[in-house]
Amino acid sequence: MSVYRPLVCVLRHGTAARAWRTVTTWSPVGAAFNARVHRRLDLFHQNVGLFGVPELSSAGGFELVQDRALQETQQLLEKVCRCPPGAQTVEIFDKLSDSLCRVADMADFIKVAHPDPSYREAAEKTCINIGTMVERLNTNVDLCKSLKDLLDNQEIVSKLDPETRRVAELFMFDFEISGIHLDKKKRKEAVNLNVKLLDLSNQFLMSCHMPNRIEKRVLPEHIHQHFTKDGNYIQIGGLNADAPDDLVREVAYKVFLYPNENVMHILEELLACRNKLARLVGYESYAHRALKGTMAKSPEAVMSFLQQITDKLSDRTKKDFEMMREMKMKLNPRNPELMPWDHPYFSGVIRAERFNIEPSLYSPYFSLGACMEGLNGLFTQLYGVSLLAEQPSVGEVWSEDVRKLAVVHETEGLLGYIYCDFFYRPDKPHQDCHFTIRGGRQLEDGQYQLPIVVLMLNLPHPTRSAPTLLSPGMMENLFHEMGHAMHSMLGRTRYQHVTGTRCVTDFAEVPSILMEYFAADYRVISQFARHYQTGQPLPQSMVARLCESKKVCGAADTQLQVFYAIMDQVYHGKPQNRSTTDIMIDMQKKYYGLPYVTNTAWQLRFSHLVGYGAKYYSYLMSRAVASMVWKQCFYKDPLNRETGERYRREMLAHGGGKEPMLMVEGMLQKRPSIEDFVSALVSDLDPDFETFIMDSES
Repeated sequence: MSVYRPLVCVLRHGTAARAWRTVTTWSPVGAAFNARVHRRLDLFHQNVGLFGVPELSSAGGFELVQDRALQETQQLLEKVCRCPPGAQTVEIFDKLSDSLCRVADMADFIKVAHPDPSYREAAEKTCINIGTMVERLNTNVDLCKSLKDLLDNQEIVSKLDPETRRVAELFMFDFEISGIHLDKKKRKEAVNLNVKLLDLSNQFLMSCHMPNRIEKRVLPEHIHQHFTKDGNYIQIGGLNADAPDDLVREVAYKVFLYPNENVMHILEELLACRNKLARLVGYESYAHRALKGTMAKSPEAVMSFLQQITDKLSDRTKKDFEMMREMKMKLNPRNPELMPWDHPYFSGVIRAERFNIEPSLYSPYFSLGACMEGLNGLFTQLYGVSLLAEQPSVGEVWSEDVRKLAVVHETEGLLGYIYCDFFYRPDKPHQDCHFTIRGGRQLEDGQYQLPIVVLMLNLPHPTRSAPTLLSPGMMENLFHEMGHAMHSMLGRTRYQHVTGTRCVTDFAEVPSILMEYFAADYRVISQFARHYQTGQPLPQSMVARLCESKKVCGAADTQLQVFYAIMDQVYHGKPQNRSTTDIMIDMQKKYYGLPYVTNTAWQLRFSHLVGYGAKYYSYLMSRAVASMVWKQCFYKDPLNRETGERYRREMLAHGGGKEPMLMVEGMLQKRPSIEDFVSALVSDLDPDFETFIMDSES
């Protein structure tokens, strides 16, 4: 009997689902995603608990799994301190890390994604308790000594395999940045700073998404409908960047970004604490601490990278802003000055007008089922991997909309599981993201601990007349997030500490961004993009126009990212006797090109300052690497199995277990320079004249 239970029967429920398809037939994975889930009430099977953890059949189970992990941690702590230095030391360290991560990572996901408040509260408590234990371990002198004894013994170190040695060094780095080498008084200070930083980070993240209020009477009545009403007030919780009305965008920008003194204090204290901690443990700045071990290596290299992009794109950026000004003047002659709230809107208008890329023209070809079939076909051809839809057991998932996929290799068998939470719910985070629930690692009995990840997207639910239809942007996001998932699935690291996406930040986005290039190639898209009613394929000219449209105003869009990244570097560099707003105004003037708006504090909404502190440049550097890999390795034949296998072998398989630049060098057969990265980014914006020829012929 097969372990896998593809949802072949899913289209038997209801007549509406059958009406969607008139020409072709969905595969099991396509069918699983192109229909609503109809799970019958199961009174005969036991609740297996979230992710198959029996204790998590109720919220109270978090305390049980937490206590078990803490007990196992204590046992492993005693064991590693008795263990003679050797490879076994690293194995016990990783087992200790895995014991805590399996609980903490799952709780970290559940606290934001579960619809039941009792589960979220229990998961939050577990996160705090496990986090407290991690802080204690990072400053445990005896634990650190067991690792130091290993690394100081050159004879033993020389016999370690490269991955084991790297993992040992990464664990030691964690000790060092926590201040383990300091005297008792300073070590306690480092612990207190870390605890304070956790609290400040949470406060700042919560404040980033809180709406601002303004009295109704202050705003013209005709724009009230665009915002949430709250008695005598209007609530504004975002920038409304897509609103056609200039006044709506202006009001949203000025109100949402209006400075909050309390949040300003939180951010400035957060940055001061980070700097103090970095200096305490021996670094010149927080940026120097954050960039150790990355591809960039240092703040100086990052700033050189960003400055070179600015220099290369200077003329193009000016032309892009001039195009936007002309478009604004055309649509609103009375108010032609280009402002920051205009950038995203008018760049989109220009793209749509020049290339006719109205999303509704594309979405019928991008049903969710078709896109999942496309991913399945791509992975099969590149890696010999299939996605099999599997019916979750009772209690295994947190919402009935969640789909479960088994990832299976043609010769290696089951590689892991992906849980897909794709549909909008009010309790879900709004951003598209992925979570590692369990990392892969080699077990003592020779088996491999299978990785588990969750992908979260906010897609529309299917309707009575149509399956879920994706805009081109949604389709690209799906491919992007699946790139993260496959990074975890295709890795086979010995240690979970470096599994999949547990690698340096400026490399972690490479596999996901590379998937965006596949999502924009007609040879890939033509395999799955077909009209959900007629079965007609998406015309090649439409794909070409879509790809070219992304380059329109691309220099200005890239320069905006450069501005964000430079801001991030300056905030985390040497402290300046200026407010964060004064620094932002100065950097905006030098590196953006649109004027600062008085009484706004954009940085107070920049949540990436928490998760990507001093590393926001990573998006640009990862895109540069992905561009180079695509052009050199996949562009000629994006479905080539030999290239796919080499990509897995050289890059995906290692997770964070190999120095990132060595992985890039292995794939490209050269060590790229900063100039190479800049050239790759800039060349991506060059127009493809074949598209214009194709358009003229059609």
